[in-house]
Amino acid sequence: IYLQAVKQGDTIFIGQYLFTGSETTSVWLEVSEVKGADVVCIIKNTATLAGSLFTLHVSQIHIDLPTLTEADKNAISTWGVRNKIDFLSLSYTRHAEDVRQAREFLSKLGDLYQTQIFAKIESVEGLTHFDEILQEADGIILSRGNLGIDLPPEKVFLFQKAAVYKCNMAGKPAVVTRVVDSMTDNLRPTRAEATDVANAILDGSDAILLGAETLRGLYPVETISTVGRICYEAEKVFNQDLYFKKTVKYVGEPMTHLESIASSAVRAAIKVKASVIICFTSSGRAARLIAKYRPTMPVLSVVIPRLKTNQLRWSFSGAFEARQSLIVRGLFPMLADPRHPVSIFIFSSCKLHVIKFPFNVGAGNNRFDVLILESASCLKDSHNA
Repeated sequence: IYLQAVKQGDTIFIGQYLFTGSETTSVWLEVSEVKGADVVCIIKNTATLAGSLFTLHVSQIHIDLPTLTEADKNAISTWGVRNKIDFLSLSYTRHAEDVRQAREFLSKLGDLYQTQIFAKIESVEGLTHFDEILQEADGIILSRGNLGIDLPPEKVFLFQKAAVYKCNMAGKPAVVTRVVDSMTDNLRPTRAEATDVANAILDGSDAILLGAETLRGLYPVETISTVGRICYEAEKVFNQDLYFKKTVKYVGEPMTHLESIASSAVRAAIKVKASVIICFTSSGRAARLIAKYRPTMPVLSVVIPRLKTNQLRWSFSGAFEARQSLIVRGLFPMLADPRHPVSIFIFSSCKLHVIKFPFNVGAGNNRFDVLILESASCLKDSHNA
């Protein structure tokens, strides 16, 4: 397949792992010519190839292979079904049709119809069709490792910022990869890497996905701790006011009922200096929409279980929705007890409440406000609230 696809001038990467930019165990090749069954290349760097070679990457070529292979489908239909996976990372997503086919496959696997699909953008082809992929997927993983090979270095930051912005405006999680590669072998990140993590958060990323640093790195625990501290510091200086205005302007007018209620809830919470926004929801969608506006206070999503049956047995739904909300920035899900009265209470209208709770801190008396959003019929469109 590669032989048929490559041509003179193409770049080929071979190594034990995906190239990080600093290690010397990966070789870069430039195709000089193709002679029958042989591809003649010029070696562009000094490298030592040892052990099994796991990775072969050819830049900017189209390979006509299915996104989900038979091996992938077998793993999902066995291990995935058994463990009720919450997310599917769809590697090398190239078109929206890839996401649709994966969703159709999951819909036939019992509870996995609820599994969210995160499209992993790893090639120029996926980047070209980014908008249509974003519309179909539940979230986006920006695979900067492979993209860093496909794209010129000076173009990577442009893609990252544009992609994160589009995800933010669509209210879908954006996950950034490959941030502290040097911590694969070192205890501390470089200054550039630390700044890169912070900028990813300031740009609006929902999550950081670690790869080589924790898969084969020498300091996996320290890596997670370091990245977590950088994210914490970056969130403290995140310009929420600018972000809120930018998001409202992007949505425009007239707003849908969903957008209007979500943005109004955030605006009201900010004005009364609420400590937390509590949102009662059944699918988590209303809470995710509130979190889209990045309020300065945390959003507590109380997921109310729903009773369902397949004519053979009764069960409660809601666990999937609660766990899947964990990847959304600023959203803290809580699964309500189905035996509790609140879980069977039907909200007949949409209301905003600001409730004052007295509490004591140390020797002084203080108060904090909580904004509670009851989401029901007014937060419904083609999906449940």
